[in-house]
Amino acid sequence: MASKPTRAAALIFVCLFPGLAAGEEPIARPNIERSAEARSVSLLGQTYVNDGLVGTGIVPAATVDFLGDTLGSFSSLKIAPGSWKRVGAGYEAILWTLPDRGRNDPDAKLFFDYPARLHRFRVRFTPADGKVALAPDGGLKLSDFRGRPFTGADPGNDTLTQRGIVLPAAASGVGSGKLSLDAESLQFTRDGHFYIGDEYTANVYYFDRRGRLRGIIQPPAAITPRRDGRPHFGSLQPPETGRRNNQGAEGMSLSPDGRTLFVMMQSALMQDSATGNAAGRINTRVLAYDVSRTPTPTVPKAHYVVQLPAYDADGKGGAPDRTAAQSEIVALDDHRFLMLSRDGAGRGADNKHPIVYKSVVLVDLTNATNLAGTEYETGTTSLLQDRASTALRSSIRPAERAELINMLNPVQLGRWGLSVDALSEKWEAMDLVSVLEPDRPADYFLFVGNDNDFTARRCLMSGQPCDAAIDNDNRLLVYRVSLPRPL
Repeated sequence: MASKPTRAAALIFVCLFPGLAAGEEPIARPNIERSAEARSVSLLGQTYVNDGLVGTGIVPAATVDFLGDTLGSFSSLKIAPGSWKRVGAGYEAILWTLPDRGRNDPDAKLFFDYPARLHRFRVRFTPADGKVALAPDGGLKLSDFRGRPFTGADPGNDTLTQRGIVLPAAASGVGSGKLSLDAESLQFTRDGHFYIGDEYTANVYYFDRRGRLRGIIQPPAAITPRRDGRPHFGSLQPPETGRRNNQGAEGMSLSPDGRTLFVMMQSALMQDSATGNAAGRINTRVLAYDVSRTPTPTVPKAHYVVQLPAYDADGKGGAPDRTAAQSEIVALDDHRFLMLSRDGAGRGADNKHPIVYKSVVLVDLTNATNLAGTEYETGTTSLLQDRASTALRSSIRPAERAELINMLNPVQLGRWGLSVDALSEKWEAMDLVSVLEPDRPADYFLFVGNDNDFTARRCLMSGQPCDAAIDNDNRLLVYRVSLPRPL
């Protein structure tokens, strides 16, 4: 368990974060867990079990993809529908993974004309030895309504209009004339079509099986980034309202029945952020869309607040000064999902902070206030009582949550030759598949993957070198979990 914070730090935390969940403590020191045993947690009368880390796999950082670029994943990943099956003593499947906008350096305003794509792998998992074998198997190029490729380059303030929708596209420079896409979340439908959540716009793009854009779910007015009354899709400056720059539609998942699409922002909107430090960004939004009649509905059927953990970046017992942003979600039904929440430390990070928090959290929306159609959705009214703290208005109740998997477990990591200190910074991908055991119908494997940001000593991007000082390998961790009932 994490060390107890100092009394002074705890008092400061309570003042800044009065909406703290009952029994939750400030994350003032590294959230280390050393248990080797299964761990259970209850939320709203339901019990969930984390049976621990049962396997791992790796794709070396220097791997080259089907288009000749350094392979960068996993901003998101999904097992292809219908492909997961038992084969002998193990399992096999087709795994699709999503890279983001390509190697870049925003501080230097350096971007590449990186065409959007999906990567395809053949995956084999053998529980007996915990090995996940990943074999690259091509991929899929994505194209816009016109059949032209996307670019990862930052659009700045420039836009293009397609089918009456204003979209980001740089007018000059790298990637000029192409729609800009910073792909962060992936979800397949049962027919093989798929959605991609975007960081620039907070849009959700709907593609057919060939990777051609067929429709767009635009976010409500509250979430659309705007500056000086105009859309502001660039990533180098924050907007005045809407999604924070580089904090867009990071999490997305379809309910098992295929009817509800959840779309979650990475952290609080600009108008919902408390002044002071980055720990004031805990109140994020999750939208629920009914996609049973149309794949691209115009308005959400529901809209909730989820409060993210906050932590002390130095891990020395001080008051929290960062938010553990959410990086992916996996829906369990129409009101519950798993949420991957993490700090900004680890291999590949620019800072020297210690790793403090990386967890998979259960979220239940049952008792949360539905904001659909209210001024908090159709306008830019803040959720906060005032901007001095993260306290929500009294009429708004957030979702309830509980930690299910603490990834910072040196005992479990050590079984597979890993350590907490060696973990990558950006764990951003998850998917859930059945263990396919008749006597354990509610048991699942949870695949968790990192985004390595194309960080490799030998890197190639759009025909140009992009070498880094280190190799940050793409890695999968596999956990076994037991849910209250089968999905």
